[in-house]
Amino acid sequence: MDDLLQEFIAETRETLEALSGEIVAWESEPNDRDRLDAIFRFVHTVKGSCGFLDLPRLARLSHAAEDVLAAVRSGERGPDTRLVNAVLAIVDRIGEIVEAIDAGHALDDTGEDLLIAALDSGSEAVAAAVAPTVRVASRSVRLNVDLLDRMMSGMSDMVLARNELARRMRHDGADPSVEAALERLSLTVAEMRDTVTRTRMQKIDALFSALPRMVRDTAAELGKSVTLHIEGSDVELDREMIEMMRDPLVHIIRNSIDHGIEAPALRRMAGKRENGWLNVSARQSGNQIIIEICDDGQGIDTDRLVAKVAAAGGRSEAELRALGEQARLELVFEPGLSTKDTVTAISGRGVGMDVVRANVEQIGGRIELSNTPGRGVRIAIHVPLTLSIMATIGIGVRDQRFAISRQAIEEIVRVGGEAIRIDRIGDTLTATVRDRRMPLIDLGAMLGFEPCDPAMLVIVSVSGGSYALAVDTVLDHEELVIKPASPAVMATGIYAGQTLPDSGLPMLMLDCAGIAQVAGLEFHREAAADDTAVEIRAAGVQALLFDDLDGTRRIVPLSVIDRVEPVSTGAIRFSAGQLRLSVEDGMIPLVALGEWAGRATVSVLRLRDGGLELGYAIEEALDIVELPEAIVAAREPGPIAGVVAIDGEQVELVDLHWLFAHHAHGGAEESAPLCLLDGAESAWMTTFLKPVLEGAGYRVAAALRPGERAQVVVRMAGDTAPNAISAPVVRLRREADGDDDSVFRYDRQGLLAAVARSAGGR
Repeated sequence: MDDLLQEFIAETRETLEALSGEIVAWESEPNDRDRLDAIFRFVHTVKGSCGFLDLPRLARLSHAAEDVLAAVRSGERGPDTRLVNAVLAIVDRIGEIVEAIDAGHALDDTGEDLLIAALDSGSEAVAAAVAPTVRVASRSVRLNVDLLDRMMSGMSDMVLARNELARRMRHDGADPSVEAALERLSLTVAEMRDTVTRTRMQKIDALFSALPRMVRDTAAELGKSVTLHIEGSDVELDREMIEMMRDPLVHIIRNSIDHGIEAPALRRMAGKRENGWLNVSARQSGNQIIIEICDDGQGIDTDRLVAKVAAAGGRSEAELRALGEQARLELVFEPGLSTKDTVTAISGRGVGMDVVRANVEQIGGRIELSNTPGRGVRIAIHVPLTLSIMATIGIGVRDQRFAISRQAIEEIVRVGGEAIRIDRIGDTLTATVRDRRMPLIDLGAMLGFEPCDPAMLVIVSVSGGSYALAVDTVLDHEELVIKPASPAVMATGIYAGQTLPDSGLPMLMLDCAGIAQVAGLEFHREAAADDTAVEIRAAGVQALLFDDLDGTRRIVPLSVIDRVEPVSTGAIRFSAGQLRLSVEDGMIPLVALGEWAGRATVSVLRLRDGGLELGYAIEEALDIVELPEAIVAAREPGPIAGVVAIDGEQVELVDLHWLFAHHAHGGAEESAPLCLLDGAESAWMTTFLKPVLEGAGYRVAAALRPGERAQVVVRMAGDTAPNAISAPVVRLRREADGDDDSVFRYDRQGLLAAVARSAGGR
């Protein structure tokens, strides 16, 4: 809190130096709306800051001045000499109190009631003159950010010059004393670069630390109960960005509590818990910091917004209602708009979201709104880092080099081997890395190069999920100075900025989140209220839409598809009463709901459920879609489970349970009884009996491994081999007739019945 208070004092001092002149200039030009808005924003910001810094006297004075300036903005009062004198006296008193706080001196409130009374229209009170305040000496210095920018740029040039000098010395040779001097210079340059960087970067916790108190006080003032969750306090942001974000964040959070989160009684009626939920998080994406504010309130009533904007004039209600839902939601940024019918100390003056957006856009940022009526609002503020040294990995695509933030990279793998596989499902590339499937983006294809097989995959993590980025080479890691590129380059959406590495060759930095957006990848993220954590729920079931061999459009859940591959129809045979597909490691059952014999090749879905595998022949894979929840069940059991509606079209849903139950086969279960084929004719039994016994569900072996125990032994009746195995024995005879308890070796039913009795009733 001490750091925040010192920042408040420093900022207020700087503003006060210019504000007195602004007020006098505004008096001479009362129609200068921009100057009036600047003065109003100052007192409004002071009032808001005083709320969470617990400075009630400053809050009272600034609130009184804000009321008067709001009346001037609305046209209710004019800026006459008496009003200007009263506002100047309030501003001077604010400065006097700020200096007293900084010096740690007590300052009585004598005359403050008179200062406030002088603001009233028609008041005869005269604002008392305030003696000049004596500023306490401070050891801190506030530097212009442009100066720090030039310092950072100069440091980057020094690093490049040092590297060039080192290369020349290695090439031409140098005296050891000169090399030692260069080494000392390198250490000094590195230390200076880190120092300059730290002067600009600051943990965003400096912005978040005041929020719990502010939320508590605001909620208590409104008679509400709100739980605040904060995430990402360790994210670092340019100090200038933190300063610029302080006021917008305060506005948004106070509005969320006042406008969004309902009173406890209304929450009970809506079936919600009385305690409201507010989540504030920060994360880095490329050269941007994204600050999200989510609440579980009532959301934004766009119909009410339309009515308010229409009532303010300028646009007809019919025109506004013709807008799309998102466009109507954007009306919340209309200047002077407030959905409150009454003015309070927190809201209702029409100041807030328009000022927020103006401040964010001023620093090159943007605001995104996502509204769920009855469930809350999500506000995402994207602000640039502007200048930062970041840890990066260099990658190559054809003859081009790029940088990727090391923070966004999960791992880097080389394509090849069974653990890495690339498949194409319709027009979508997917990568499977150690049984983990994810979307694949070919960076070369995105940049317009000729297609070629990728050599490396960079697994990238973005908000909501991960994807694989196909590249040709991975170069090296470097600490780089990242600056914004030209507007034309940044407008592509796939670059996060530009940099000059130690090689001296300019290089662009990739924006991993922007690449995903340009490629059309969507990662759904939804927050749920909880007293201890924020729960992230995934989107619905993803499924493959395809055209089947019989011309019918069908759908199957994507999670069960191991791969989609073209196969030659020569590998398909109808054998042992079932259609089967020859694959690299044997055979698997194949399902075909249409003609395949006249084709040279067909596409096959390799379906896998644990140890069971099944092939499904199709005409063409079309797209990956979300499986609808509403399913009309089929009348009879079979390969089709029912029908779903996708984009107004009836699509049949494949019944995976039925397919695996009627077509898939696998090895015997580990819990199945073990049948040992023992004796001199075990080779014959392996050839003739093993398929019969395995078909009946037994595990079959010709020899026991260490630790194995057989439940039943099968041997020939004439075999005199000693039975060293403590298990029931089924004996087989060669003749059809016999008087003993042996079984004719070609009596299939008798053999299975005898083995079942001996194995415990199976």
